[in-house]
Amino acid sequence: MALEELVDISREVGADPDYVLAGGGNTSFKDGRTLYVKASGVPLATIDQAGFVALSRERLSAMASRPYSRDPVRREEEVKRDLLAARVDPASSLRPSVEASLHDVIEHPYVVHTHPHLVNAMLCGRAGASAVKRLFGDQAVHVPYTDPGYTLYLKVKAELEKRGGRQPPLIFLENHGVFVGGPSPDAVRERYRTLMQALRAEVRPIPDPARAPPRAAAAEVLPALRMILSGEALKVGAFLSSPLADHFTRSAAAFADVASAFTPDQVVYCKAHALHVDAEGAPGEVIAAFQAALPRFTAEHGHPPKIVALRSLGVAAFEDSAASAEIALAVFEDAMKIAAQAASFGGPRFLTPEAIAFLDSWEVENYRRSVSRGEKGGSRLAQRIAIVTGGAQGFGAGIVEHLHADGVNVVVADLNEERGRALVAGLDARGGKNRARFVKADVAVAESVEALVRDTVLAFGGLDVFISNAGILRAGSLDEMDSGTFELMTRVNYSGYFHGAKYASRVMKLQHAHRPEALADIIQINSKSGLEGSNKNFAYAGAKFGGIGLTQSFALELCQHGIKVNSICPGNFFDGPLWSDPETGLFVQYLRTGKVPGAGTVADVKRFYEEKVPARRGCTVIDVVRAIRYVIEQEYETGQALPVTGGQVMLR
Repeated sequence: MALEELVDISREVGADPDYVLAGGGNTSFKDGRTLYVKASGVPLATIDQAGFVALSRERLSAMASRPYSRDPVRREEEVKRDLLAARVDPASSLRPSVEASLHDVIEHPYVVHTHPHLVNAMLCGRAGASAVKRLFGDQAVHVPYTDPGYTLYLKVKAELEKRGGRQPPLIFLENHGVFVGGPSPDAVRERYRTLMQALRAEVRPIPDPARAPPRAAAAEVLPALRMILSGEALKVGAFLSSPLADHFTRSAAAFADVASAFTPDQVVYCKAHALHVDAEGAPGEVIAAFQAALPRFTAEHGHPPKIVALRSLGVAAFEDSAASAEIALAVFEDAMKIAAQAASFGGPRFLTPEAIAFLDSWEVENYRRSVSRGEKGGSRLAQRIAIVTGGAQGFGAGIVEHLHADGVNVVVADLNEERGRALVAGLDARGGKNRARFVKADVAVAESVEALVRDTVLAFGGLDVFISNAGILRAGSLDEMDSGTFELMTRVNYSGYFHGAKYASRVMKLQHAHRPEALADIIQINSKSGLEGSNKNFAYAGAKFGGIGLTQSFALELCQHGIKVNSICPGNFFDGPLWSDPETGLFVQYLRTGKVPGAGTVADVKRFYEEKVPARRGCTVIDVVRAIRYVIEQEYETGQALPVTGGQVMLR
């Protein structure tokens, strides 16, 4: 029962970004003999009972008097060894939280440790200690900043022993966060409620942290920054535009209040310093200002920035994965909230350079970084950024699912918002370090495609692959086809490809200009009908024939910019809705129009088309995905129309 209640409150606070970001914070329950504490690397938002490691309190208590090395690095290794040895189950693979001993020394059965920005606004304020005393009196203890780990444990232990008698329920750690204890989860919840209520009444209003519509100019800057900051592997970006970001990026003086780190989390996920580009004007001028500032920043801090603040545009994070970029940006946004509200507590106070240096090199925090980034390796396509038009259903949805499984960050573009959002939600629910996004887009409308590409850049920082898959098919003879239907099919199947290539290539050219070795791909999902005529299907075949002409022409124009352009020409996808839908599918349409002589049923029509294929089956999604992978991974071919037809159509 106790662990069940611990799981409930852990998930509750872990899912609330006002309390926990980036998997930070930890929780525990203890009885007389055993401490159950969240294991390192296990997120509170999704923790279950298996995510808590059981530790012997007797062994933990013995650590207080053990003579550890004076060398900080060696000492922390020795402490880690003893924490592992304190596990009730020595065979467990769980790593105890570095703060396990601290949880043990707090006498309350339930303890919840979090880092709310409201709390840290006080604890990162120059008058934070006096505010704790004034607001919470003998219900709280304030602990001056101490490096985390064993030294913090000893410091908290000493502060609690000074009190004698019963311990206070609130333990505030300067520039770090709060521990709240209680006899039950409900008691902890009530203490948190009272605590947050007191702080909300104390702080001054801050600029609205809500997202604002991003400036279009940011999309013309981010791809260049992404490439300049990329190493062997391409970075992925995340971008924030808000009144709060405007407040701190508007000038060098305003940015000074967030120019260094407030908390250990900020050092871990953002590094201690962000680069402020104090320039306005055309995108090219902003990029040039960034290029001028980058060498100075790197020389001063020993590493390139993870956070880039752009005056009048917003704040961007660049990391090895979409998930890591999201975390870095969220933690920096939290730092801006802390800075803004610390004005109510005497003004902001950063961590000291010595504290930052310790955190930056501490093995425990490097472990947290590695958990955030995830394992390297895997698919060669991992963390590429791709758009798939018509990606909410049929072939498109299948392509999206396979690319996402390959680690690609995928934007699903479609008019069907319900299906698109459901697909994206299902993909992101699988976990992983890549992300999926849905953007409602009509490929027949140039402005819609331009917005699609812009939204993709603002979501991920750039674009590596554009897959023009959206298409419609209305079969009919010359006598049956009306001009409206013909023009609609041409707008979607032909003009839609042009719109995609036009706006995707703008981003890809910008990326190539700043990283010539980086290649990008525009891929049209064409059809075997683009390779040979199709009886009573001329509107579709004509657009597809024209698409191959576009592919060859785009390839000639864009090759110098590192952009490969190819068409993939699948055979018939018999199992998809285009063919098999019982009301509008092609099997039904062809039966009604008499396209297959002698066919009396849909099964007759399907058999007729299967017998045309040497492989005796229709094309499948994985057949096309393998062709997509090949087209992206090879570096030499462009302007090609690659058949995937089971031998039905062969190039001459």
